[in-house]
Amino acid sequence: MNILNRFMLIACLALPFAACKKEEAPKETVKAPMSAPTTDDRQAWLNYLQDVVGRNMDGIQNQPFVYMVPSESLPDFADQYERLLEKARMDVARGIISGNLLAYGGHSSTKVADLVVESFKTVEPNSMKGVKVLFIGSAADNERVKAAVTPAGVDYVFVEAK
Repeated sequence: MNILNRFMLIACLALPFAACKKEEAPKETVKAPMSAPTTDDRQAWLNYLQDVVGRNMDGIQNQPFVYMVPSESLPDFADQYERLLEKARMDVARGIISGNLLAYGGHSSTKVADLVVESFKTVEPNSMKGVKVLFIGSAADNERVKAAVTPAGVDYVFVEAK
C-alpha cells in the first residue's frame, strides 16, 4: 500500500510539469507581394487587387470599396467603364465616412486615374477625413490622382502596379 501511495504522489507531482510543456506556435509565413498581371485576364487582376488592398488595410474597419477598371480590349468596355464611373461618382457623392478604404486599379493606369479624377470632381473640401484612397497604377499618373483627391482630406496611398 505504501508503494502505491508513493507512486500516486509521484504521478500527481509529475503531471503538472508534463502539462506545462509549451508547444511551439507555428511560425507565420508572409506571402510575397503579387506582381501586376501583364494580360487582360480579369481573374488575375482581381487576385492582384485583392492582394494589394489586403496589404493596405491598416486602420480600416470596414469592407473596402474596390473599383477595378476593365480591360480596354473588351468589346463593351465603354459601357462597363461608364457604369463603373457612375457607381464611383454616386459612392463618393453619397459620402464616405472615416475608417473606409476606396481602392482603384486595373489594366490601364490612365483609365484608372481618369476614373478617380472624375469621381472626385464634386467632392467638398475636407469632407472625407479619415478615408483612405488607394491608387494602384503607374507613377506617371500618381500626381494627377493625388491632386484630385487631396482637397477632400483623404489619406492618399499610391502603389505602383508592377
